[in-house]
Amino acid sequence: MTSLETFTLEVADTTAARHFYAAFAAGVEVRLRASEAPTTGFRGFALSLTVPRPADVDALAGAALAAGATALKPASKSFWGYGAVVQAPDGTIWKLATSAKRDAGPATGRIDDVVLLLGVADMSASKRFYVDRGLAVARSFGSKYVEFATPSSPFKMALYGRRALAKDVGVPIDGSGSHRLVIGGAGGPFTDLDGFAWEAAVPAPTA
Repeated sequence: MTSLETFTLEVADTTAARHFYAAFAAGVEVRLRASEAPTTGFRGFALSLTVPRPADVDALAGAALAAGATALKPASKSFWGYGAVVQAPDGTIWKLATSAKRDAGPATGRIDDVVLLLGVADMSASKRFYVDRGLAVARSFGSKYVEFATPSSPFKMALYGRRALAKDVGVPIDGSGSHRLVIGGAGGPFTDLDGFAWEAAVPAPTA
């Protein structure tokens, strides 16, 4: 059965990326690996941090920008709540969001969920691909969004249409080359229909 254990970002400068993530999202396990694989434009995925309050979105966005990130979407209210989108210096896109529209106090410093959002070309085919590998569907909204049930995993995974995901995070849909992402789980190694690579999960290195 496929499980979600790790995600590894492939970056050009691991030292710089390590400093960025220590300043931005110290509570999230972000694995890094050096890579010079060619990549241009939208890499087809984003990572989402769900937090309790708008103040948490503001705090995370502020920390990211102070550490060198670029704002793709400034923090604002929406139909779904309150959120912002930033792009790390290594190119990874991070969505920061809460369902709360009104602040109930200062930032809590808590991250409720980490969600890996994969942009796919054919939602039905990609959904079937992952169900066939043992993932159960937790929520599904037709051809728009599919979230898998991963109760024992440190992060969640969901599928978006590639065009819809690019629009949601505020970037053009065009992109080519490496995703610069490797997912670790019990079902690896394999490559999915959109070229996202999986590997067998290994324990994090000790200091």
